[in-house]
Amino acid sequence: MDMNTLPDNPYVLLTPGPLSTSKGVKAVMLRDWCTWDDDYNGIVQQIRARLVELAGGGDYTAVLMQGSGTFSVEATVGTVVPADGKLLVVANGHYGDRIAKIAERLRMNHALLDLGEVGRAEPAAVGEALDADPAITHVAVVHCETTTGMLNPVREIGAEVKRRGLTYIIDAMSSFGGIPMNLDELGCDYLVSSANKCIQGVPGFGFVVARRAELEKCEGNARSLSLDLYHQWHEMEHKNGKWRYTSPTHVVRAFAQALGELEEEGGVEARFRRYTDNHRTLVDGMRKLGFSCLLPDEWQSPVITSFMNPDHPEYDFRRFYGELKSRGWVIYPGKVTSADTFRIGNIGDVTPQGMGELIHAVGESMYWNHKE
Repeated sequence: MDMNTLPDNPYVLLTPGPLSTSKGVKAVMLRDWCTWDDDYNGIVQQIRARLVELAGGGDYTAVLMQGSGTFSVEATVGTVVPADGKLLVVANGHYGDRIAKIAERLRMNHALLDLGEVGRAEPAAVGEALDADPAITHVAVVHCETTTGMLNPVREIGAEVKRRGLTYIIDAMSSFGGIPMNLDELGCDYLVSSANKCIQGVPGFGFVVARRAELEKCEGNARSLSLDLYHQWHEMEHKNGKWRYTSPTHVVRAFAQALGELEEEGGVEARFRRYTDNHRTLVDGMRKLGFSCLLPDEWQSPVITSFMNPDHPEYDFRRFYGELKSRGWVIYPGKVTSADTFRIGNIGDVTPQGMGELIHAVGESMYWNHKE
């Protein structure tokens, strides 16, 4: 297939996912696949094995789950916390709050450690919450909270969790594949992520990398039929990659291509360097234009950055967004309730050179500084 015949996107997505994908990822979705055929299910098995490798190997296994990343978060929480368990949700943004909302909707015994949208999840605070409530059996935290771009110290939090012999769940939705991590070193029992984030696939399924011995204990726990993580894993494990219900075949094939492209780039370490360079180019350029970041640099992830809105009477985000989009760049509105912000992502099929071009476009789009 001549990938040069594929049309170019009219703009680059600078979001935390969906994000801009390569022509190679787009191209492989032009073929149809049969869900029961060994050719297809063999790809599923290769993906599962590769995900475990990316997570550091060891006695872990992987399971794919239809839907957006939130479906996989709900499948994990709803399956691994037993009826007599209690979940502590460590939240400092919208996505931590969503985990708590899932637990509430499932009528699950849970507690919320709410640190505010710009408060960091400090390990000592987590330890104090655990000591105050001996009923807690499971702890969940978001690694990269894309509400702000905050990177939480999951290794140090994991030490607090495992010191007390509890089960540790990490929502690494927007960080896995783009930030190096070893699950065993983090003390992580379940890591949840999605196809359309740092591995640079397209939306349609999420995945969970789980400590095998922990997942094997979960039969019968699930509060949902379709979001039963254990039975989805059992089906894939014992039927050569078969999904229980209709598989998103084109998305799976695109993800396999994206995994290959990650390897060609040099693996997670190389992708992390590119994302870090993207972030540095972005922040340096935006600061020169007069923008300031919401978070301190030491708390900031290389995935997405929140910028304060300009303090100018003529500034309007929708107009600024439209100006940038007309120049080929799409950014994200802010999600923080306590500050007026917008967000720019650094992940996807974009390079530091591209981020430099973005900075030029931002300068041209600052209509409030332009004189007639």
